[in-house]
Amino acid sequence: MTIEQLNTRFGAPGRIVFRQGHCGYPEVAITNKFGSAEIALLGANVLSYRPTGHSPVIFRPAKRDYNRNESLHGGIPVCWPQFGKLSIPSLPQHGFARIMPFEVRGTQYSEDMTEITLALVSSPDTKTLWPHDFDLEVVISVSMKLNLKLVTRNTGTEPFSFTCGFHPYFMVRERDGVSVRGLDGCSFIYAEDMSSHVQSGDLAMTSATDHVFTLKPALKHEFAVLDPGLRRAIAMVSSGNASAIVWNPGPGAKIADFSADDWRSFVCVEPVTAWPDCPPPLAPGDKHELTVAIQSTLEDA
Repeated sequence: MTIEQLNTRFGAPGRIVFRQGHCGYPEVAITNKFGSAEIALLGANVLSYRPTGHSPVIFRPAKRDYNRNESLHGGIPVCWPQFGKLSIPSLPQHGFARIMPFEVRGTQYSEDMTEITLALVSSPDTKTLWPHDFDLEVVISVSMKLNLKLVTRNTGTEPFSFTCGFHPYFMVRERDGVSVRGLDGCSFIYAEDMSSHVQSGDLAMTSATDHVFTLKPALKHEFAVLDPGLRRAIAMVSSGNASAIVWNPGPGAKIADFSADDWRSFVCVEPVTAWPDCPPPLAPGDKHELTVAIQSTLEDA
């Protein structure tokens, strides 16, 4: 669809607006009294989120142009049908969904909520990478929180194994002053050397971090990124995940999107189905849902 056609069919003046984005693919801005978000249809990547009266919550590097075969290190990328690269080595890092164009499946809004649903379905292009029939849906809404839901449906006749996750880059004033709450007592693997540890108390982000946490069994998991530099806490509640990754590469990381000091400006807390192992295979006709709700809270001055 053209931008004009998207706005005619799915847009709403002042609430849901499509415009031209990266690589010739559209982006959409959704907004209401509580805040606004921008989403790229290429990869269903949430590029920005800003609650009303707050500074931006999501980090995005200054680089704005990238091609279809690159993955943007910023926003909230969708990692699917694998997180990382261990479970399906033939696939790109974090799978292929984040470099695929999504279609708009629907939009809706009310006084307190603005929502868009994006979809990626199996096709000859995806089957050259991964030989399964699927329907992948990403539902993104702005209310008092930023809400994301990733729904994987097996539309084929055989079960398939997969892992998936959201990869939020949370903007912070200075990484070294930040801590992550909600992981006390959880075991974790330091991915750099695969050594095993147990977290005690809040996780202080004072060095390069690539920790894969096994979460305690629960229907919902709660985390908070505590940032005294911006005098705020970013709370995240997730479901459908048994793991969480906390990541920051530190200085000297060779990531094409980043400038030399970008590592200072973000912390990633990533809800993932499971890692390094896959969850049980998804049977034909079944679905899996991964959800995340993100809310920014400011301290009193």
